[in-house]
Amino acid sequence: MASDSPHSESEPGRGPGGPSGFFRGWKTKGVVLAVAVVIGGYFAGPALYRGIILSSSLQQRESSPELAADSLILSDKQASAISTSPVEYRDFRIEKTAVGSIDFNQDTAAQVFPNYQGKIIAVFANIGDTVKEGQTLFTIDSPDLLTAESTLIQAAGVLQLTNRALARTQKLVKLTGAAEKDLDQAISDQQTADGNLRAARNALYIFGKDDMEIDRIITTRQVDSTLSVPSPTNGVIATRNAAPGLFVQPGTAPAPFTVADVSTMWMNAYVVESEIPSFTLGQEVEASVAAYPDRGFQGKITRIGELVDPATRRLLVRSEISDPERLLRPGMFATFIIRTGKSLDSPAIPLGGIVREGDGTMSAWITKDGRVFSRRTVQIGLQQNGYDQILSGVKIGEVAVTDGAIFLSNILAGGSSD
Repeated sequence: MASDSPHSESEPGRGPGGPSGFFRGWKTKGVVLAVAVVIGGYFAGPALYRGIILSSSLQQRESSPELAADSLILSDKQASAISTSPVEYRDFRIEKTAVGSIDFNQDTAAQVFPNYQGKIIAVFANIGDTVKEGQTLFTIDSPDLLTAESTLIQAAGVLQLTNRALARTQKLVKLTGAAEKDLDQAISDQQTADGNLRAARNALYIFGKDDMEIDRIITTRQVDSTLSVPSPTNGVIATRNAAPGLFVQPGTAPAPFTVADVSTMWMNAYVVESEIPSFTLGQEVEASVAAYPDRGFQGKITRIGELVDPATRRLLVRSEISDPERLLRPGMFATFIIRTGKSLDSPAIPLGGIVREGDGTMSAWITKDGRVFSRRTVQIGLQQNGYDQILSGVKIGEVAVTDGAIFLSNILAGGSSD
């Protein structure tokens, strides 16, 4: 029995089972698929975007058979993600690097010993203190000073006695005609006593006493065995071994104090023996330490060692640098850059513009119009301050990619930059 509906299921091209329903279904599915692609692209991020660029670039290469094998064509949008700049000359220094450590300038460091033995009474300085020449660092109870002061008092008393004896003898000679030999003996005794007093005073000068202090000892006839030991120079206390009660004597290590002039410091580097011919006295040196990574300390080589360490096959190269701000500390690990020749002006490209290819060669990307990019094989030399020295492959004035070169190389290789 025939259906009364004008759109029977058996009618061709009609109904949900017919062709129109089929295409309408796929159209709806296509819209959903497109939306899914957009949403997926949003969450996929840069990787999907790079894949789109890769596909687009490869299609352009296929449509441009005249394009060189090592070249790419990018759209304006794609090219905007690439940074370029002209190749320019930059200054590359000829230098060697080495590692070492910071130390006090031992040529200006003074070990402070007392001139005489004794027991430390008091200490007036600590490590790191800034001291001036003549400033008292510590005091000792010195038996030698006690003996010297006692000798001074005795010599002063003897001189007074001989002076009175000489005066009496001179009067007797005038009044009674006493023997001349008695006068000669009195004069000799007085001169001997005067010489002994001068010697006693000079002995106290060695202990650091001045005339006022010596005169006070003679007048008061009181001795003080306290001996002050001053700093021999301006500087900073580098080491301290002094402590109250410690017995010290001249030249017996360790020194109670070491005072160092820290306006200059030593930088001790150890270089391999094959590089020894590159170094000479007076060469400029720049050092860097972890505490101040963005700051360089300048100096010059002041000593090249004579002995190669048989274990490490390295030689000492010592430099002296200025450190007026006292930033460096002994024992700091340092990296040294030693200039061994004149600087070179060479073409340079930022490190981000050089790519190491799979076969080990180095390449850069050059463009004339910002759309067509060509890969060049280059030879590089030194790397300094974020730039590669270019020995061959590009010329001054050519526009090179400075950021994104590895992305272009990956596109050319047919892969992604992930």
